[in-house]
Amino acid sequence: MKVLSVVGARPQFVKLGPVAHALTDADVEHVIVHTGQHYDAVMSDVFFEDLRIPAPDVHLGVGSGSHGVQTGAMLAGLDPVLEEHRPDWVLVYGDTNSTLAAAVSAVKMHLPVAHLEAGLRSFNRRMPEEHNRVLTDHAADLLLAPTDEAMRHLSHEGLAERSVMVGDVMTDVCHMVRDQVADTPLTDALDVSGVGDIDLEAPFLLATIHRPDNTDTKERLGAILDALRAAPAPVVLLAHPRLVAKAKEHGLALEGGSLFGTSPLAYPQMVRAVMGSAGVVTDSGGLQKEAYLLGAPCTTIRPETEWVETLQGGWNILDDDLSQVADVALRPAPEADRGTPYGDGHTADRVAKVLVDRAR
Repeated sequence: MKVLSVVGARPQFVKLGPVAHALTDADVEHVIVHTGQHYDAVMSDVFFEDLRIPAPDVHLGVGSGSHGVQTGAMLAGLDPVLEEHRPDWVLVYGDTNSTLAAAVSAVKMHLPVAHLEAGLRSFNRRMPEEHNRVLTDHAADLLLAPTDEAMRHLSHEGLAERSVMVGDVMTDVCHMVRDQVADTPLTDALDVSGVGDIDLEAPFLLATIHRPDNTDTKERLGAILDALRAAPAPVVLLAHPRLVAKAKEHGLALEGGSLFGTSPLAYPQMVRAVMGSAGVVTDSGGLQKEAYLLGAPCTTIRPETEWVETLQGGWNILDDDLSQVADVALRPAPEADRGTPYGDGHTADRVAKVLVDRAR
């Protein structure tokens, strides 16, 4: 049996790690295709090294571009790859342009598609990720859902017969890395020596901002940066390449007041930094969930979240209008039990078994 995984962005590399190991353990031939959607080494190559993922068998190198240009380049690059390998499953991950391009290319060639992390919905059609999720789910042959809420969404859309509840593979890798880095000094994981006078022994906040709705206009990005500058504790802003480009375009600085900008972290360092922080401020879906899994209060600069479970007990607070950041970003960890809505840490093994059992 052969599975061909298509990945291209940071969250997908993280999910690929445990799946790649589980497929190897199940004696499944596994071909990895990297579209090159994230081409920066810190956002791409380092994840393969840190998570001990085999090097990609194919690298399309599509790079950046508008959604249409990027997705079109992926489609053109994927067709000959899929024709060469003719896998039993094309496995797509999450909600990026790489996800949609691989799904469309595969279904046009009558190859079975499995979607890992199926059924997530923000119900915000302004988000490019929402289009990618919905279109991929309705094209795919097998929907591997991470949560009960995702299963409900799929059922509501008439996709229940294709859906299997497997859990969230991010839990697998987050717990594994958490245990590996628990004893790592925070100063080794988060080097702030070049960004200002920050005492990592004192409470600090960790932040990421990258979504188009938060970065495309000078007014919106400026308001967010002003809110972070006014935070009641130092804010270490891990500046995604998209944020850096947009801030430069708008003439905005990524520092000042409580705000200190620095580069993105490799995944193990990110996990350790979240563990050491007093809280997280973000618009990233993945980081919301990682904060929840690691017990860090999260404040999300969006009007909605796909990960509704994180809202229970106040672990995650939505603050799209920036009216609460100063008051809630640095808050005590809630006493509410988080439970295990994202699985038991063995999702990848279930994914491999379902793929083997359902292969045509």
